[in-house]
Amino acid sequence: MTTPTHARMPSQPSGVPFNVLLLEAVHSSADDIFADRAVRIERKSGALKDDELVRALEGVHLLGIRSKTQVTERVLAAAKDLLAVGCFCIGTNQVDLVAANRLGIPVFNAPFSNTRSVAELIIGEMVVLARQLGDRSREVHAGAWRKVSGGCFEVRGKTLGIVGYGHIGQQLGVLAEAMGMRVVFHDIVPKLPMGNNRALSTLRELLETAHFVSLHVPATPETRDLVGAEELAAMRPGSYLLNAARGSVVTIPALAAALAKGHLGGAAIDVYPEEPEGNSDGFRTDLAGLPNVLLTPHIGGSTEEAQEAIGREVGYKLAKFVTTGATTGAVNFPEVELPPQKDGHRILNVHRNVPGVLRDVNRIVSDLNANIDSQVLATDAQIGYLIVDMHHDVSTEVSRAIGALETSIRTRVLY
Repeated sequence: MTTPTHARMPSQPSGVPFNVLLLEAVHSSADDIFADRAVRIERKSGALKDDELVRALEGVHLLGIRSKTQVTERVLAAAKDLLAVGCFCIGTNQVDLVAANRLGIPVFNAPFSNTRSVAELIIGEMVVLARQLGDRSREVHAGAWRKVSGGCFEVRGKTLGIVGYGHIGQQLGVLAEAMGMRVVFHDIVPKLPMGNNRALSTLRELLETAHFVSLHVPATPETRDLVGAEELAAMRPGSYLLNAARGSVVTIPALAAALAKGHLGGAAIDVYPEEPEGNSDGFRTDLAGLPNVLLTPHIGGSTEEAQEAIGREVGYKLAKFVTTGATTGAVNFPEVELPPQKDGHRILNVHRNVPGVLRDVNRIVSDLNANIDSQVLATDAQIGYLIVDMHHDVSTEVSRAIGALETSIRTRVLY
């Protein structure tokens, strides 16, 4: 057939195993998910730069990454065989989601699996900050004995303000409330409060109210420098700021100034505007050396339980996509799912979302006298995703004709 120049036709032939590339020490629980499916797995412990990643993706159908690998438009365009990307973490800002959508590549993540790990870290950090335990521990390690109670508090009865009331924010609110804290939250989307958590209409009101402010928002243009000098000045004197969300959310020099002046009682920072690509020495931040400041190297979700759960969650989504075509849980793609078809072939088609595509597909089916067992179409602003189940006898001809449509981006046949 003649393939349109803009179409991306995966070269993986029927019956050949899918090739999976897992970077950044993705947990081995993902291997267990793939074990009973026809896949070949290659692993690399670290992240890859653009040129390295382009070379590594030759012949690869599924890519698994964590937070350090940047999957740019250039990488996506060069990866002719790539079917899907799995982010084995919560965030997906390391992938060009718009380009992936345009090229027909769904991107999956794990929005739930490290929720408890991050929430528990914040609970622990609030207690450590309230008791100045970081400073006391450092002093004893240095041989100094400075037993003090001034400026040290219980968290019971204090107010926690949660900025971003998603999965982590909600669970954090439940845990904090169980410890006797009052919990308020602010989110740009109306959310059902958990327990006695209470919504506040503005960020300013939350900052003025809370003893502890914990940030749980994504990295977007709207959240960049969400907490800067003005917001820090609005916080209660002696209050604490905790950020385990994204490094771009807090203006670090402004935070350092607020801490140095004593306006804030302390801070716990797990994420930074710029982070090393791997474990190394020599990291620098304006917050280093300030009293009652906890600095951790982006470990919010770094527990064995969370990484194992993330491996299973994202591995399952990738495996389900390549074996059934399901895109449930994709962050940049129309969500479609049909139960497996036992006695037929399944055609998957990604196309530009323009008028007349379904008409053209149905005309092909009719002209070839094909019998459709089931069909489902979902669209977003840019693309449509079509799954068609039909009998074996004409599926090859139908898929070729659909793939040859000027609107088609990619077409493949399962089973």
